[in-house]
Formats: sequence, C-alpha cells, structure tokens
Amino acid sequence: MSMTHYMELLSTNQPWNLLMFMAVPVVLAETVAITELYVLFTRRFDNAAGLLNRSASILGGLYFSGVFLYLFVNAVMPLTKGGDWRGPADVIAVGAYLSGIVPLLGLALVDMRVVARSWSGERRLMLHAGLVAIFLVVAHVAMIFGMLDPSVLWQEPAAAITHPGMH
Repeated sequence: MSMTHYMELLSTNQPWNLLMFMAVPVVLAETVAITELYVLFTRRFDNAAGLLNRSASILGGLYFSGVFLYLFVNAVMPLTKGGDWRGPADVIAVGAYLSGIVPLLGLALVDMRVVARSWSGERRLMLHAGLVAIFLVVAHVAMIFGMLDPSVLWQEPAAAITHPGMH
C-alpha cells in the first residue's frame, strides 16, 4: 500500500507538518464555519462571535497563502517537473487542498474590505457564507482522496520485460 503526497506530507516530521499544514488551517477555518452559523442566525457582527469570525478568516486566509506558496514551490512544481505524481488520487488530493486558497484568501479579502467593499452587509455575508461552504467542500475532497491508496485509481506501469534473445 502506498500513500498520496498529501498523506505523506502530514505524516512526516511529526507533529510539525500535521500542525502547520492541517491543524492550524483547519482550526481557523472551522472557527470561521462555526461562528458563521451564529452570525447568519443572529445577523449580528458587533459581538465576540463576529469579531472571532472576522479575525479567524483574516488570519486563516493570510496563513494559508503562505502554506500555498510554500507547497506550490516546494512540492507541486518539483513533483510535476519530475513526473512523480502517484496517479489521479494524488493529484486530486493535493489539488483540492491547495485550491482552498481561493475561499480562504477570499474570506480574508472580504473581511479586510479589499473585495466587496461597497456591497451591503447582507450581500457580503452571503459571499462570506458561500466561501465558507466552498472551503468545506474542497477540504473534504482533499481529505477523502488524500487518505485513499493511490493504487486504487492508478497502477504504475510495469517495467518493460525483456526476454533473452529479444532486442
């Protein structure tokens, strides 16, 4: 049984890779998701839940931007250049994980008022909730495919077999 690069990343250099690449971004994103429910229900941003929501989304987006850049340069580019991907599950897991940059950075930009600055609070809230939903989907796709043995979807081509007397 082999593992995807996603799982390999999380399982090496314990516990640091697990903390840096999974725990920190997921705790921040889940904090946003949980407080988002409260904000959606109450429509109040001027309390501790609203402040925590905004702070976690800004910190999460900025933090994951660093993670994205680091992994893109140090993992995606070398794996692609060397042809070292372990099949579709591997590409899907890493791709889904890194695509989390779109909703996470989007959340940060909305909360820093870089994006949707002139929108009403209600419209920004809808965008914010949509970005949270997108993150939850891509994060779960990454986890599911990341835990899959890559050989389930792809078999490495067998080495060429040569027979004596054949050229």
